[in-house]
Amino acid sequence: MRLRYLDWDPARHGSQKPLFEELMDLFEKLLEYAAGDAEEALDWLRQLDEQHDLTAGHDEDLDDFIEELKKRGYLEEDEETGQMQITAQAERSLRQSALEEIFGELRKHGDGDHRTPYKGKNNERRPETRDWQFGDDVSQLDMTGTLSNSFRRSGVGDDWHLSEDDFQVHETDHRATMATVLMVDLSHSMVLYGEDRITPARRVAMGLSELIMTKYPKDTLDIVAFGNDAWEIEVEDLPYLDVGPYHTNTRAGLQRARNILHRRNNRNKQIFMITDGKPSCHIENGQMYRNAYGLDRKIVNKVLDEAVVCRRQDITITTFMIARDPGLQNFVRKLTEANRGRAYYAQLDDLGSFLFEDYVRNRRKHVR
Repeated sequence: MRLRYLDWDPARHGSQKPLFEELMDLFEKLLEYAAGDAEEALDWLRQLDEQHDLTAGHDEDLDDFIEELKKRGYLEEDEETGQMQITAQAERSLRQSALEEIFGELRKHGDGDHRTPYKGKNNERRPETRDWQFGDDVSQLDMTGTLSNSFRRSGVGDDWHLSEDDFQVHETDHRATMATVLMVDLSHSMVLYGEDRITPARRVAMGLSELIMTKYPKDTLDIVAFGNDAWEIEVEDLPYLDVGPYHTNTRAGLQRARNILHRRNNRNKQIFMITDGKPSCHIENGQMYRNAYGLDRKIVNKVLDEAVVCRRQDITITTFMIARDPGLQNFVRKLTEANRGRAYYAQLDDLGSFLFEDYVRNRRKHVR
């Protein structure tokens, strides 16, 4: 009898994942769209179960899944309202899922080389070796090369010994540390025009923060949300980011980001800005000046001035534009020219890969 092995096809053969993992994947997706609102996500999950019988063929039902979420520390009841809310463990799980989804796609095309072309002290060995110098890390000692030098110099008899000139060490890659501010546009246009732009922006912010905290722990990431004004938020706030009835104060966002980077000791500094629209307001003499119709030169010029200040302070701005309007793209081009930065006119489903790849590559490009 001949056997023919095929790739597993979930559509034909069913999923290989346990029921809890399948439901957890779905629940996390719903949490992303619900901006971290556990009650709303659970309500959507119940509706899906009623329509598609998600637990068919299993001994457990949806109530068992919710109880398991509580036992595993993903859900808890609010003491005041009695409503379900996600925990810090669930927030971390959302960041990890975003990282795996976005960075996994990037790995298919190669996740890049994070090293710089410069040599320095680190624990990432290169095959090349050199003579030992005072202060070199002994953990990078090339034992084979060191012993070979000694044998060539003194032979293998009773007179064999090591001298300082025999020691060889491996060259190491120098990894540049990076200070990054991620700016996320929370203006009302992020949910207008029939497109949900805030959900992918939120997912990217969660994934990038997890990437930096786990893979590049010496780098720093600060996050700035901007609408009518700009304010700093914590990593723990990311799952709950949502748009408001805001205009777009790009100038305030850049100013807040620049002030943050000024406090950072890293030599390499950059701003990633995710936005879908034109600047439509700024604060002047304590009052808001706004114009939601067209590109107001008074507002635009203030933003371009801020881009020049960033350039003079060696802060590169990378803009991820998620709108296709030619007028808005022209504004982004002017912003990029003023800063000598970079711009991507990204699709919503490619935004994460663009940002991750840019982040990884420019950790070495910014070395001075």
